Amino acid sequence: MTLRIGHLSTFYHTSILMIAMGSLGPGVKWKLYGTGPAIVSAFAEGALDLAYMGIPPAIIGMDRGVRITCISGGHVEGTVICGASRLKGYPEISRLDTILKQLAGHKLGVPGKGSIHDVIISESLRTFDLQKDIQVINFQWADQVLEALHRGNLSAAAGTPALAVAVQRFAHGRILYPPSELWPNNPSYGIVVRKDVLHRRTDEIESFLKSHEDAGAFLRNSTSEAARIIARYVGVVDEEFVLDTLMLSPRYCACLTDEYIAASTAFSRVLKELGYIRRDISADEIFDLSLIRKIHPGKDHYHDPLHPG
Repeated sequence: MTLRIGHLSTFYHTSILMIAMGSLGPGVKWKLYGTGPAIVSAFAEGALDLAYMGIPPAIIGMDRGVRITCISGGHVEGTVICGASRLKGYPEISRLDTILKQLAGHKLGVPGKGSIHDVIISESLRTFDLQKDIQVINFQWADQVLEALHRGNLSAAAGTPALAVAVQRFAHGRILYPPSELWPNNPSYGIVVRKDVLHRRTDEIESFLKSHEDAGAFLRNSTSEAARIIARYVGVVDEEFVLDTLMLSPRYCACLTDEYIAASTAFSRVLKELGYIRRDISADEIFDLSLIRKIHPGKDHYHDPLHPG
């Protein structure tokens, strides 16, 4: 039986590396989606068994009755604020509120309503009472955000490290606030699975997680080689671009740490306060730790340095 896996175009997820290296063999069907919310819809329609996605859209799906759970981590601190080069940013300005206030009267682009980037920005604007001062524009694809910035239709954006590197390289922009400072330990993405598939096809899911863990280790320990493989497969970016992206937010592991789980439950509270969900979603509902604790019982690697070589 084919394992149907959804993934995003985010090339620092292990999905692209595993696809390029053929890690899972022929018994897998990979499907590309534009955003996490689109993946939740696919889960709801029964079109997917497993997926790479941010935790906030998964929580929104759980609130709507989609029977999914997160079984593994992958990366933390994957949201960056970037913008036009005329704007001031970190480290010359260390306070997020000061950086955001210079965007008053301007437009800020974010991929996907309900995506992790959207939730982080929405909560930041709410915290500093800037919701009415800054117009947030949501896009279905990150490429559309880059194009809007390049054309001058946006002054800033919040999105992946890859978007930030692209803004620097192709839109003559800069990083305004780095991922390490923006909501520490936030769960950039995890591995989410349908609960019935997890119970019926446990051996297959466990085998997938082992490959996911191996790919993460390869990315950490052979970063330049991983960048070469990813760039060759993606085709539209070079090795230097991929390596810059990997190094901008270098926290990769399959483990579900206490910090990862705590950050996710904090997102759950924020999602309810923002009106994205109607009820509290507990850690026990968001996560199933049974397989990852078996596969990765030791210390996590999120703080291990990458080895670009």
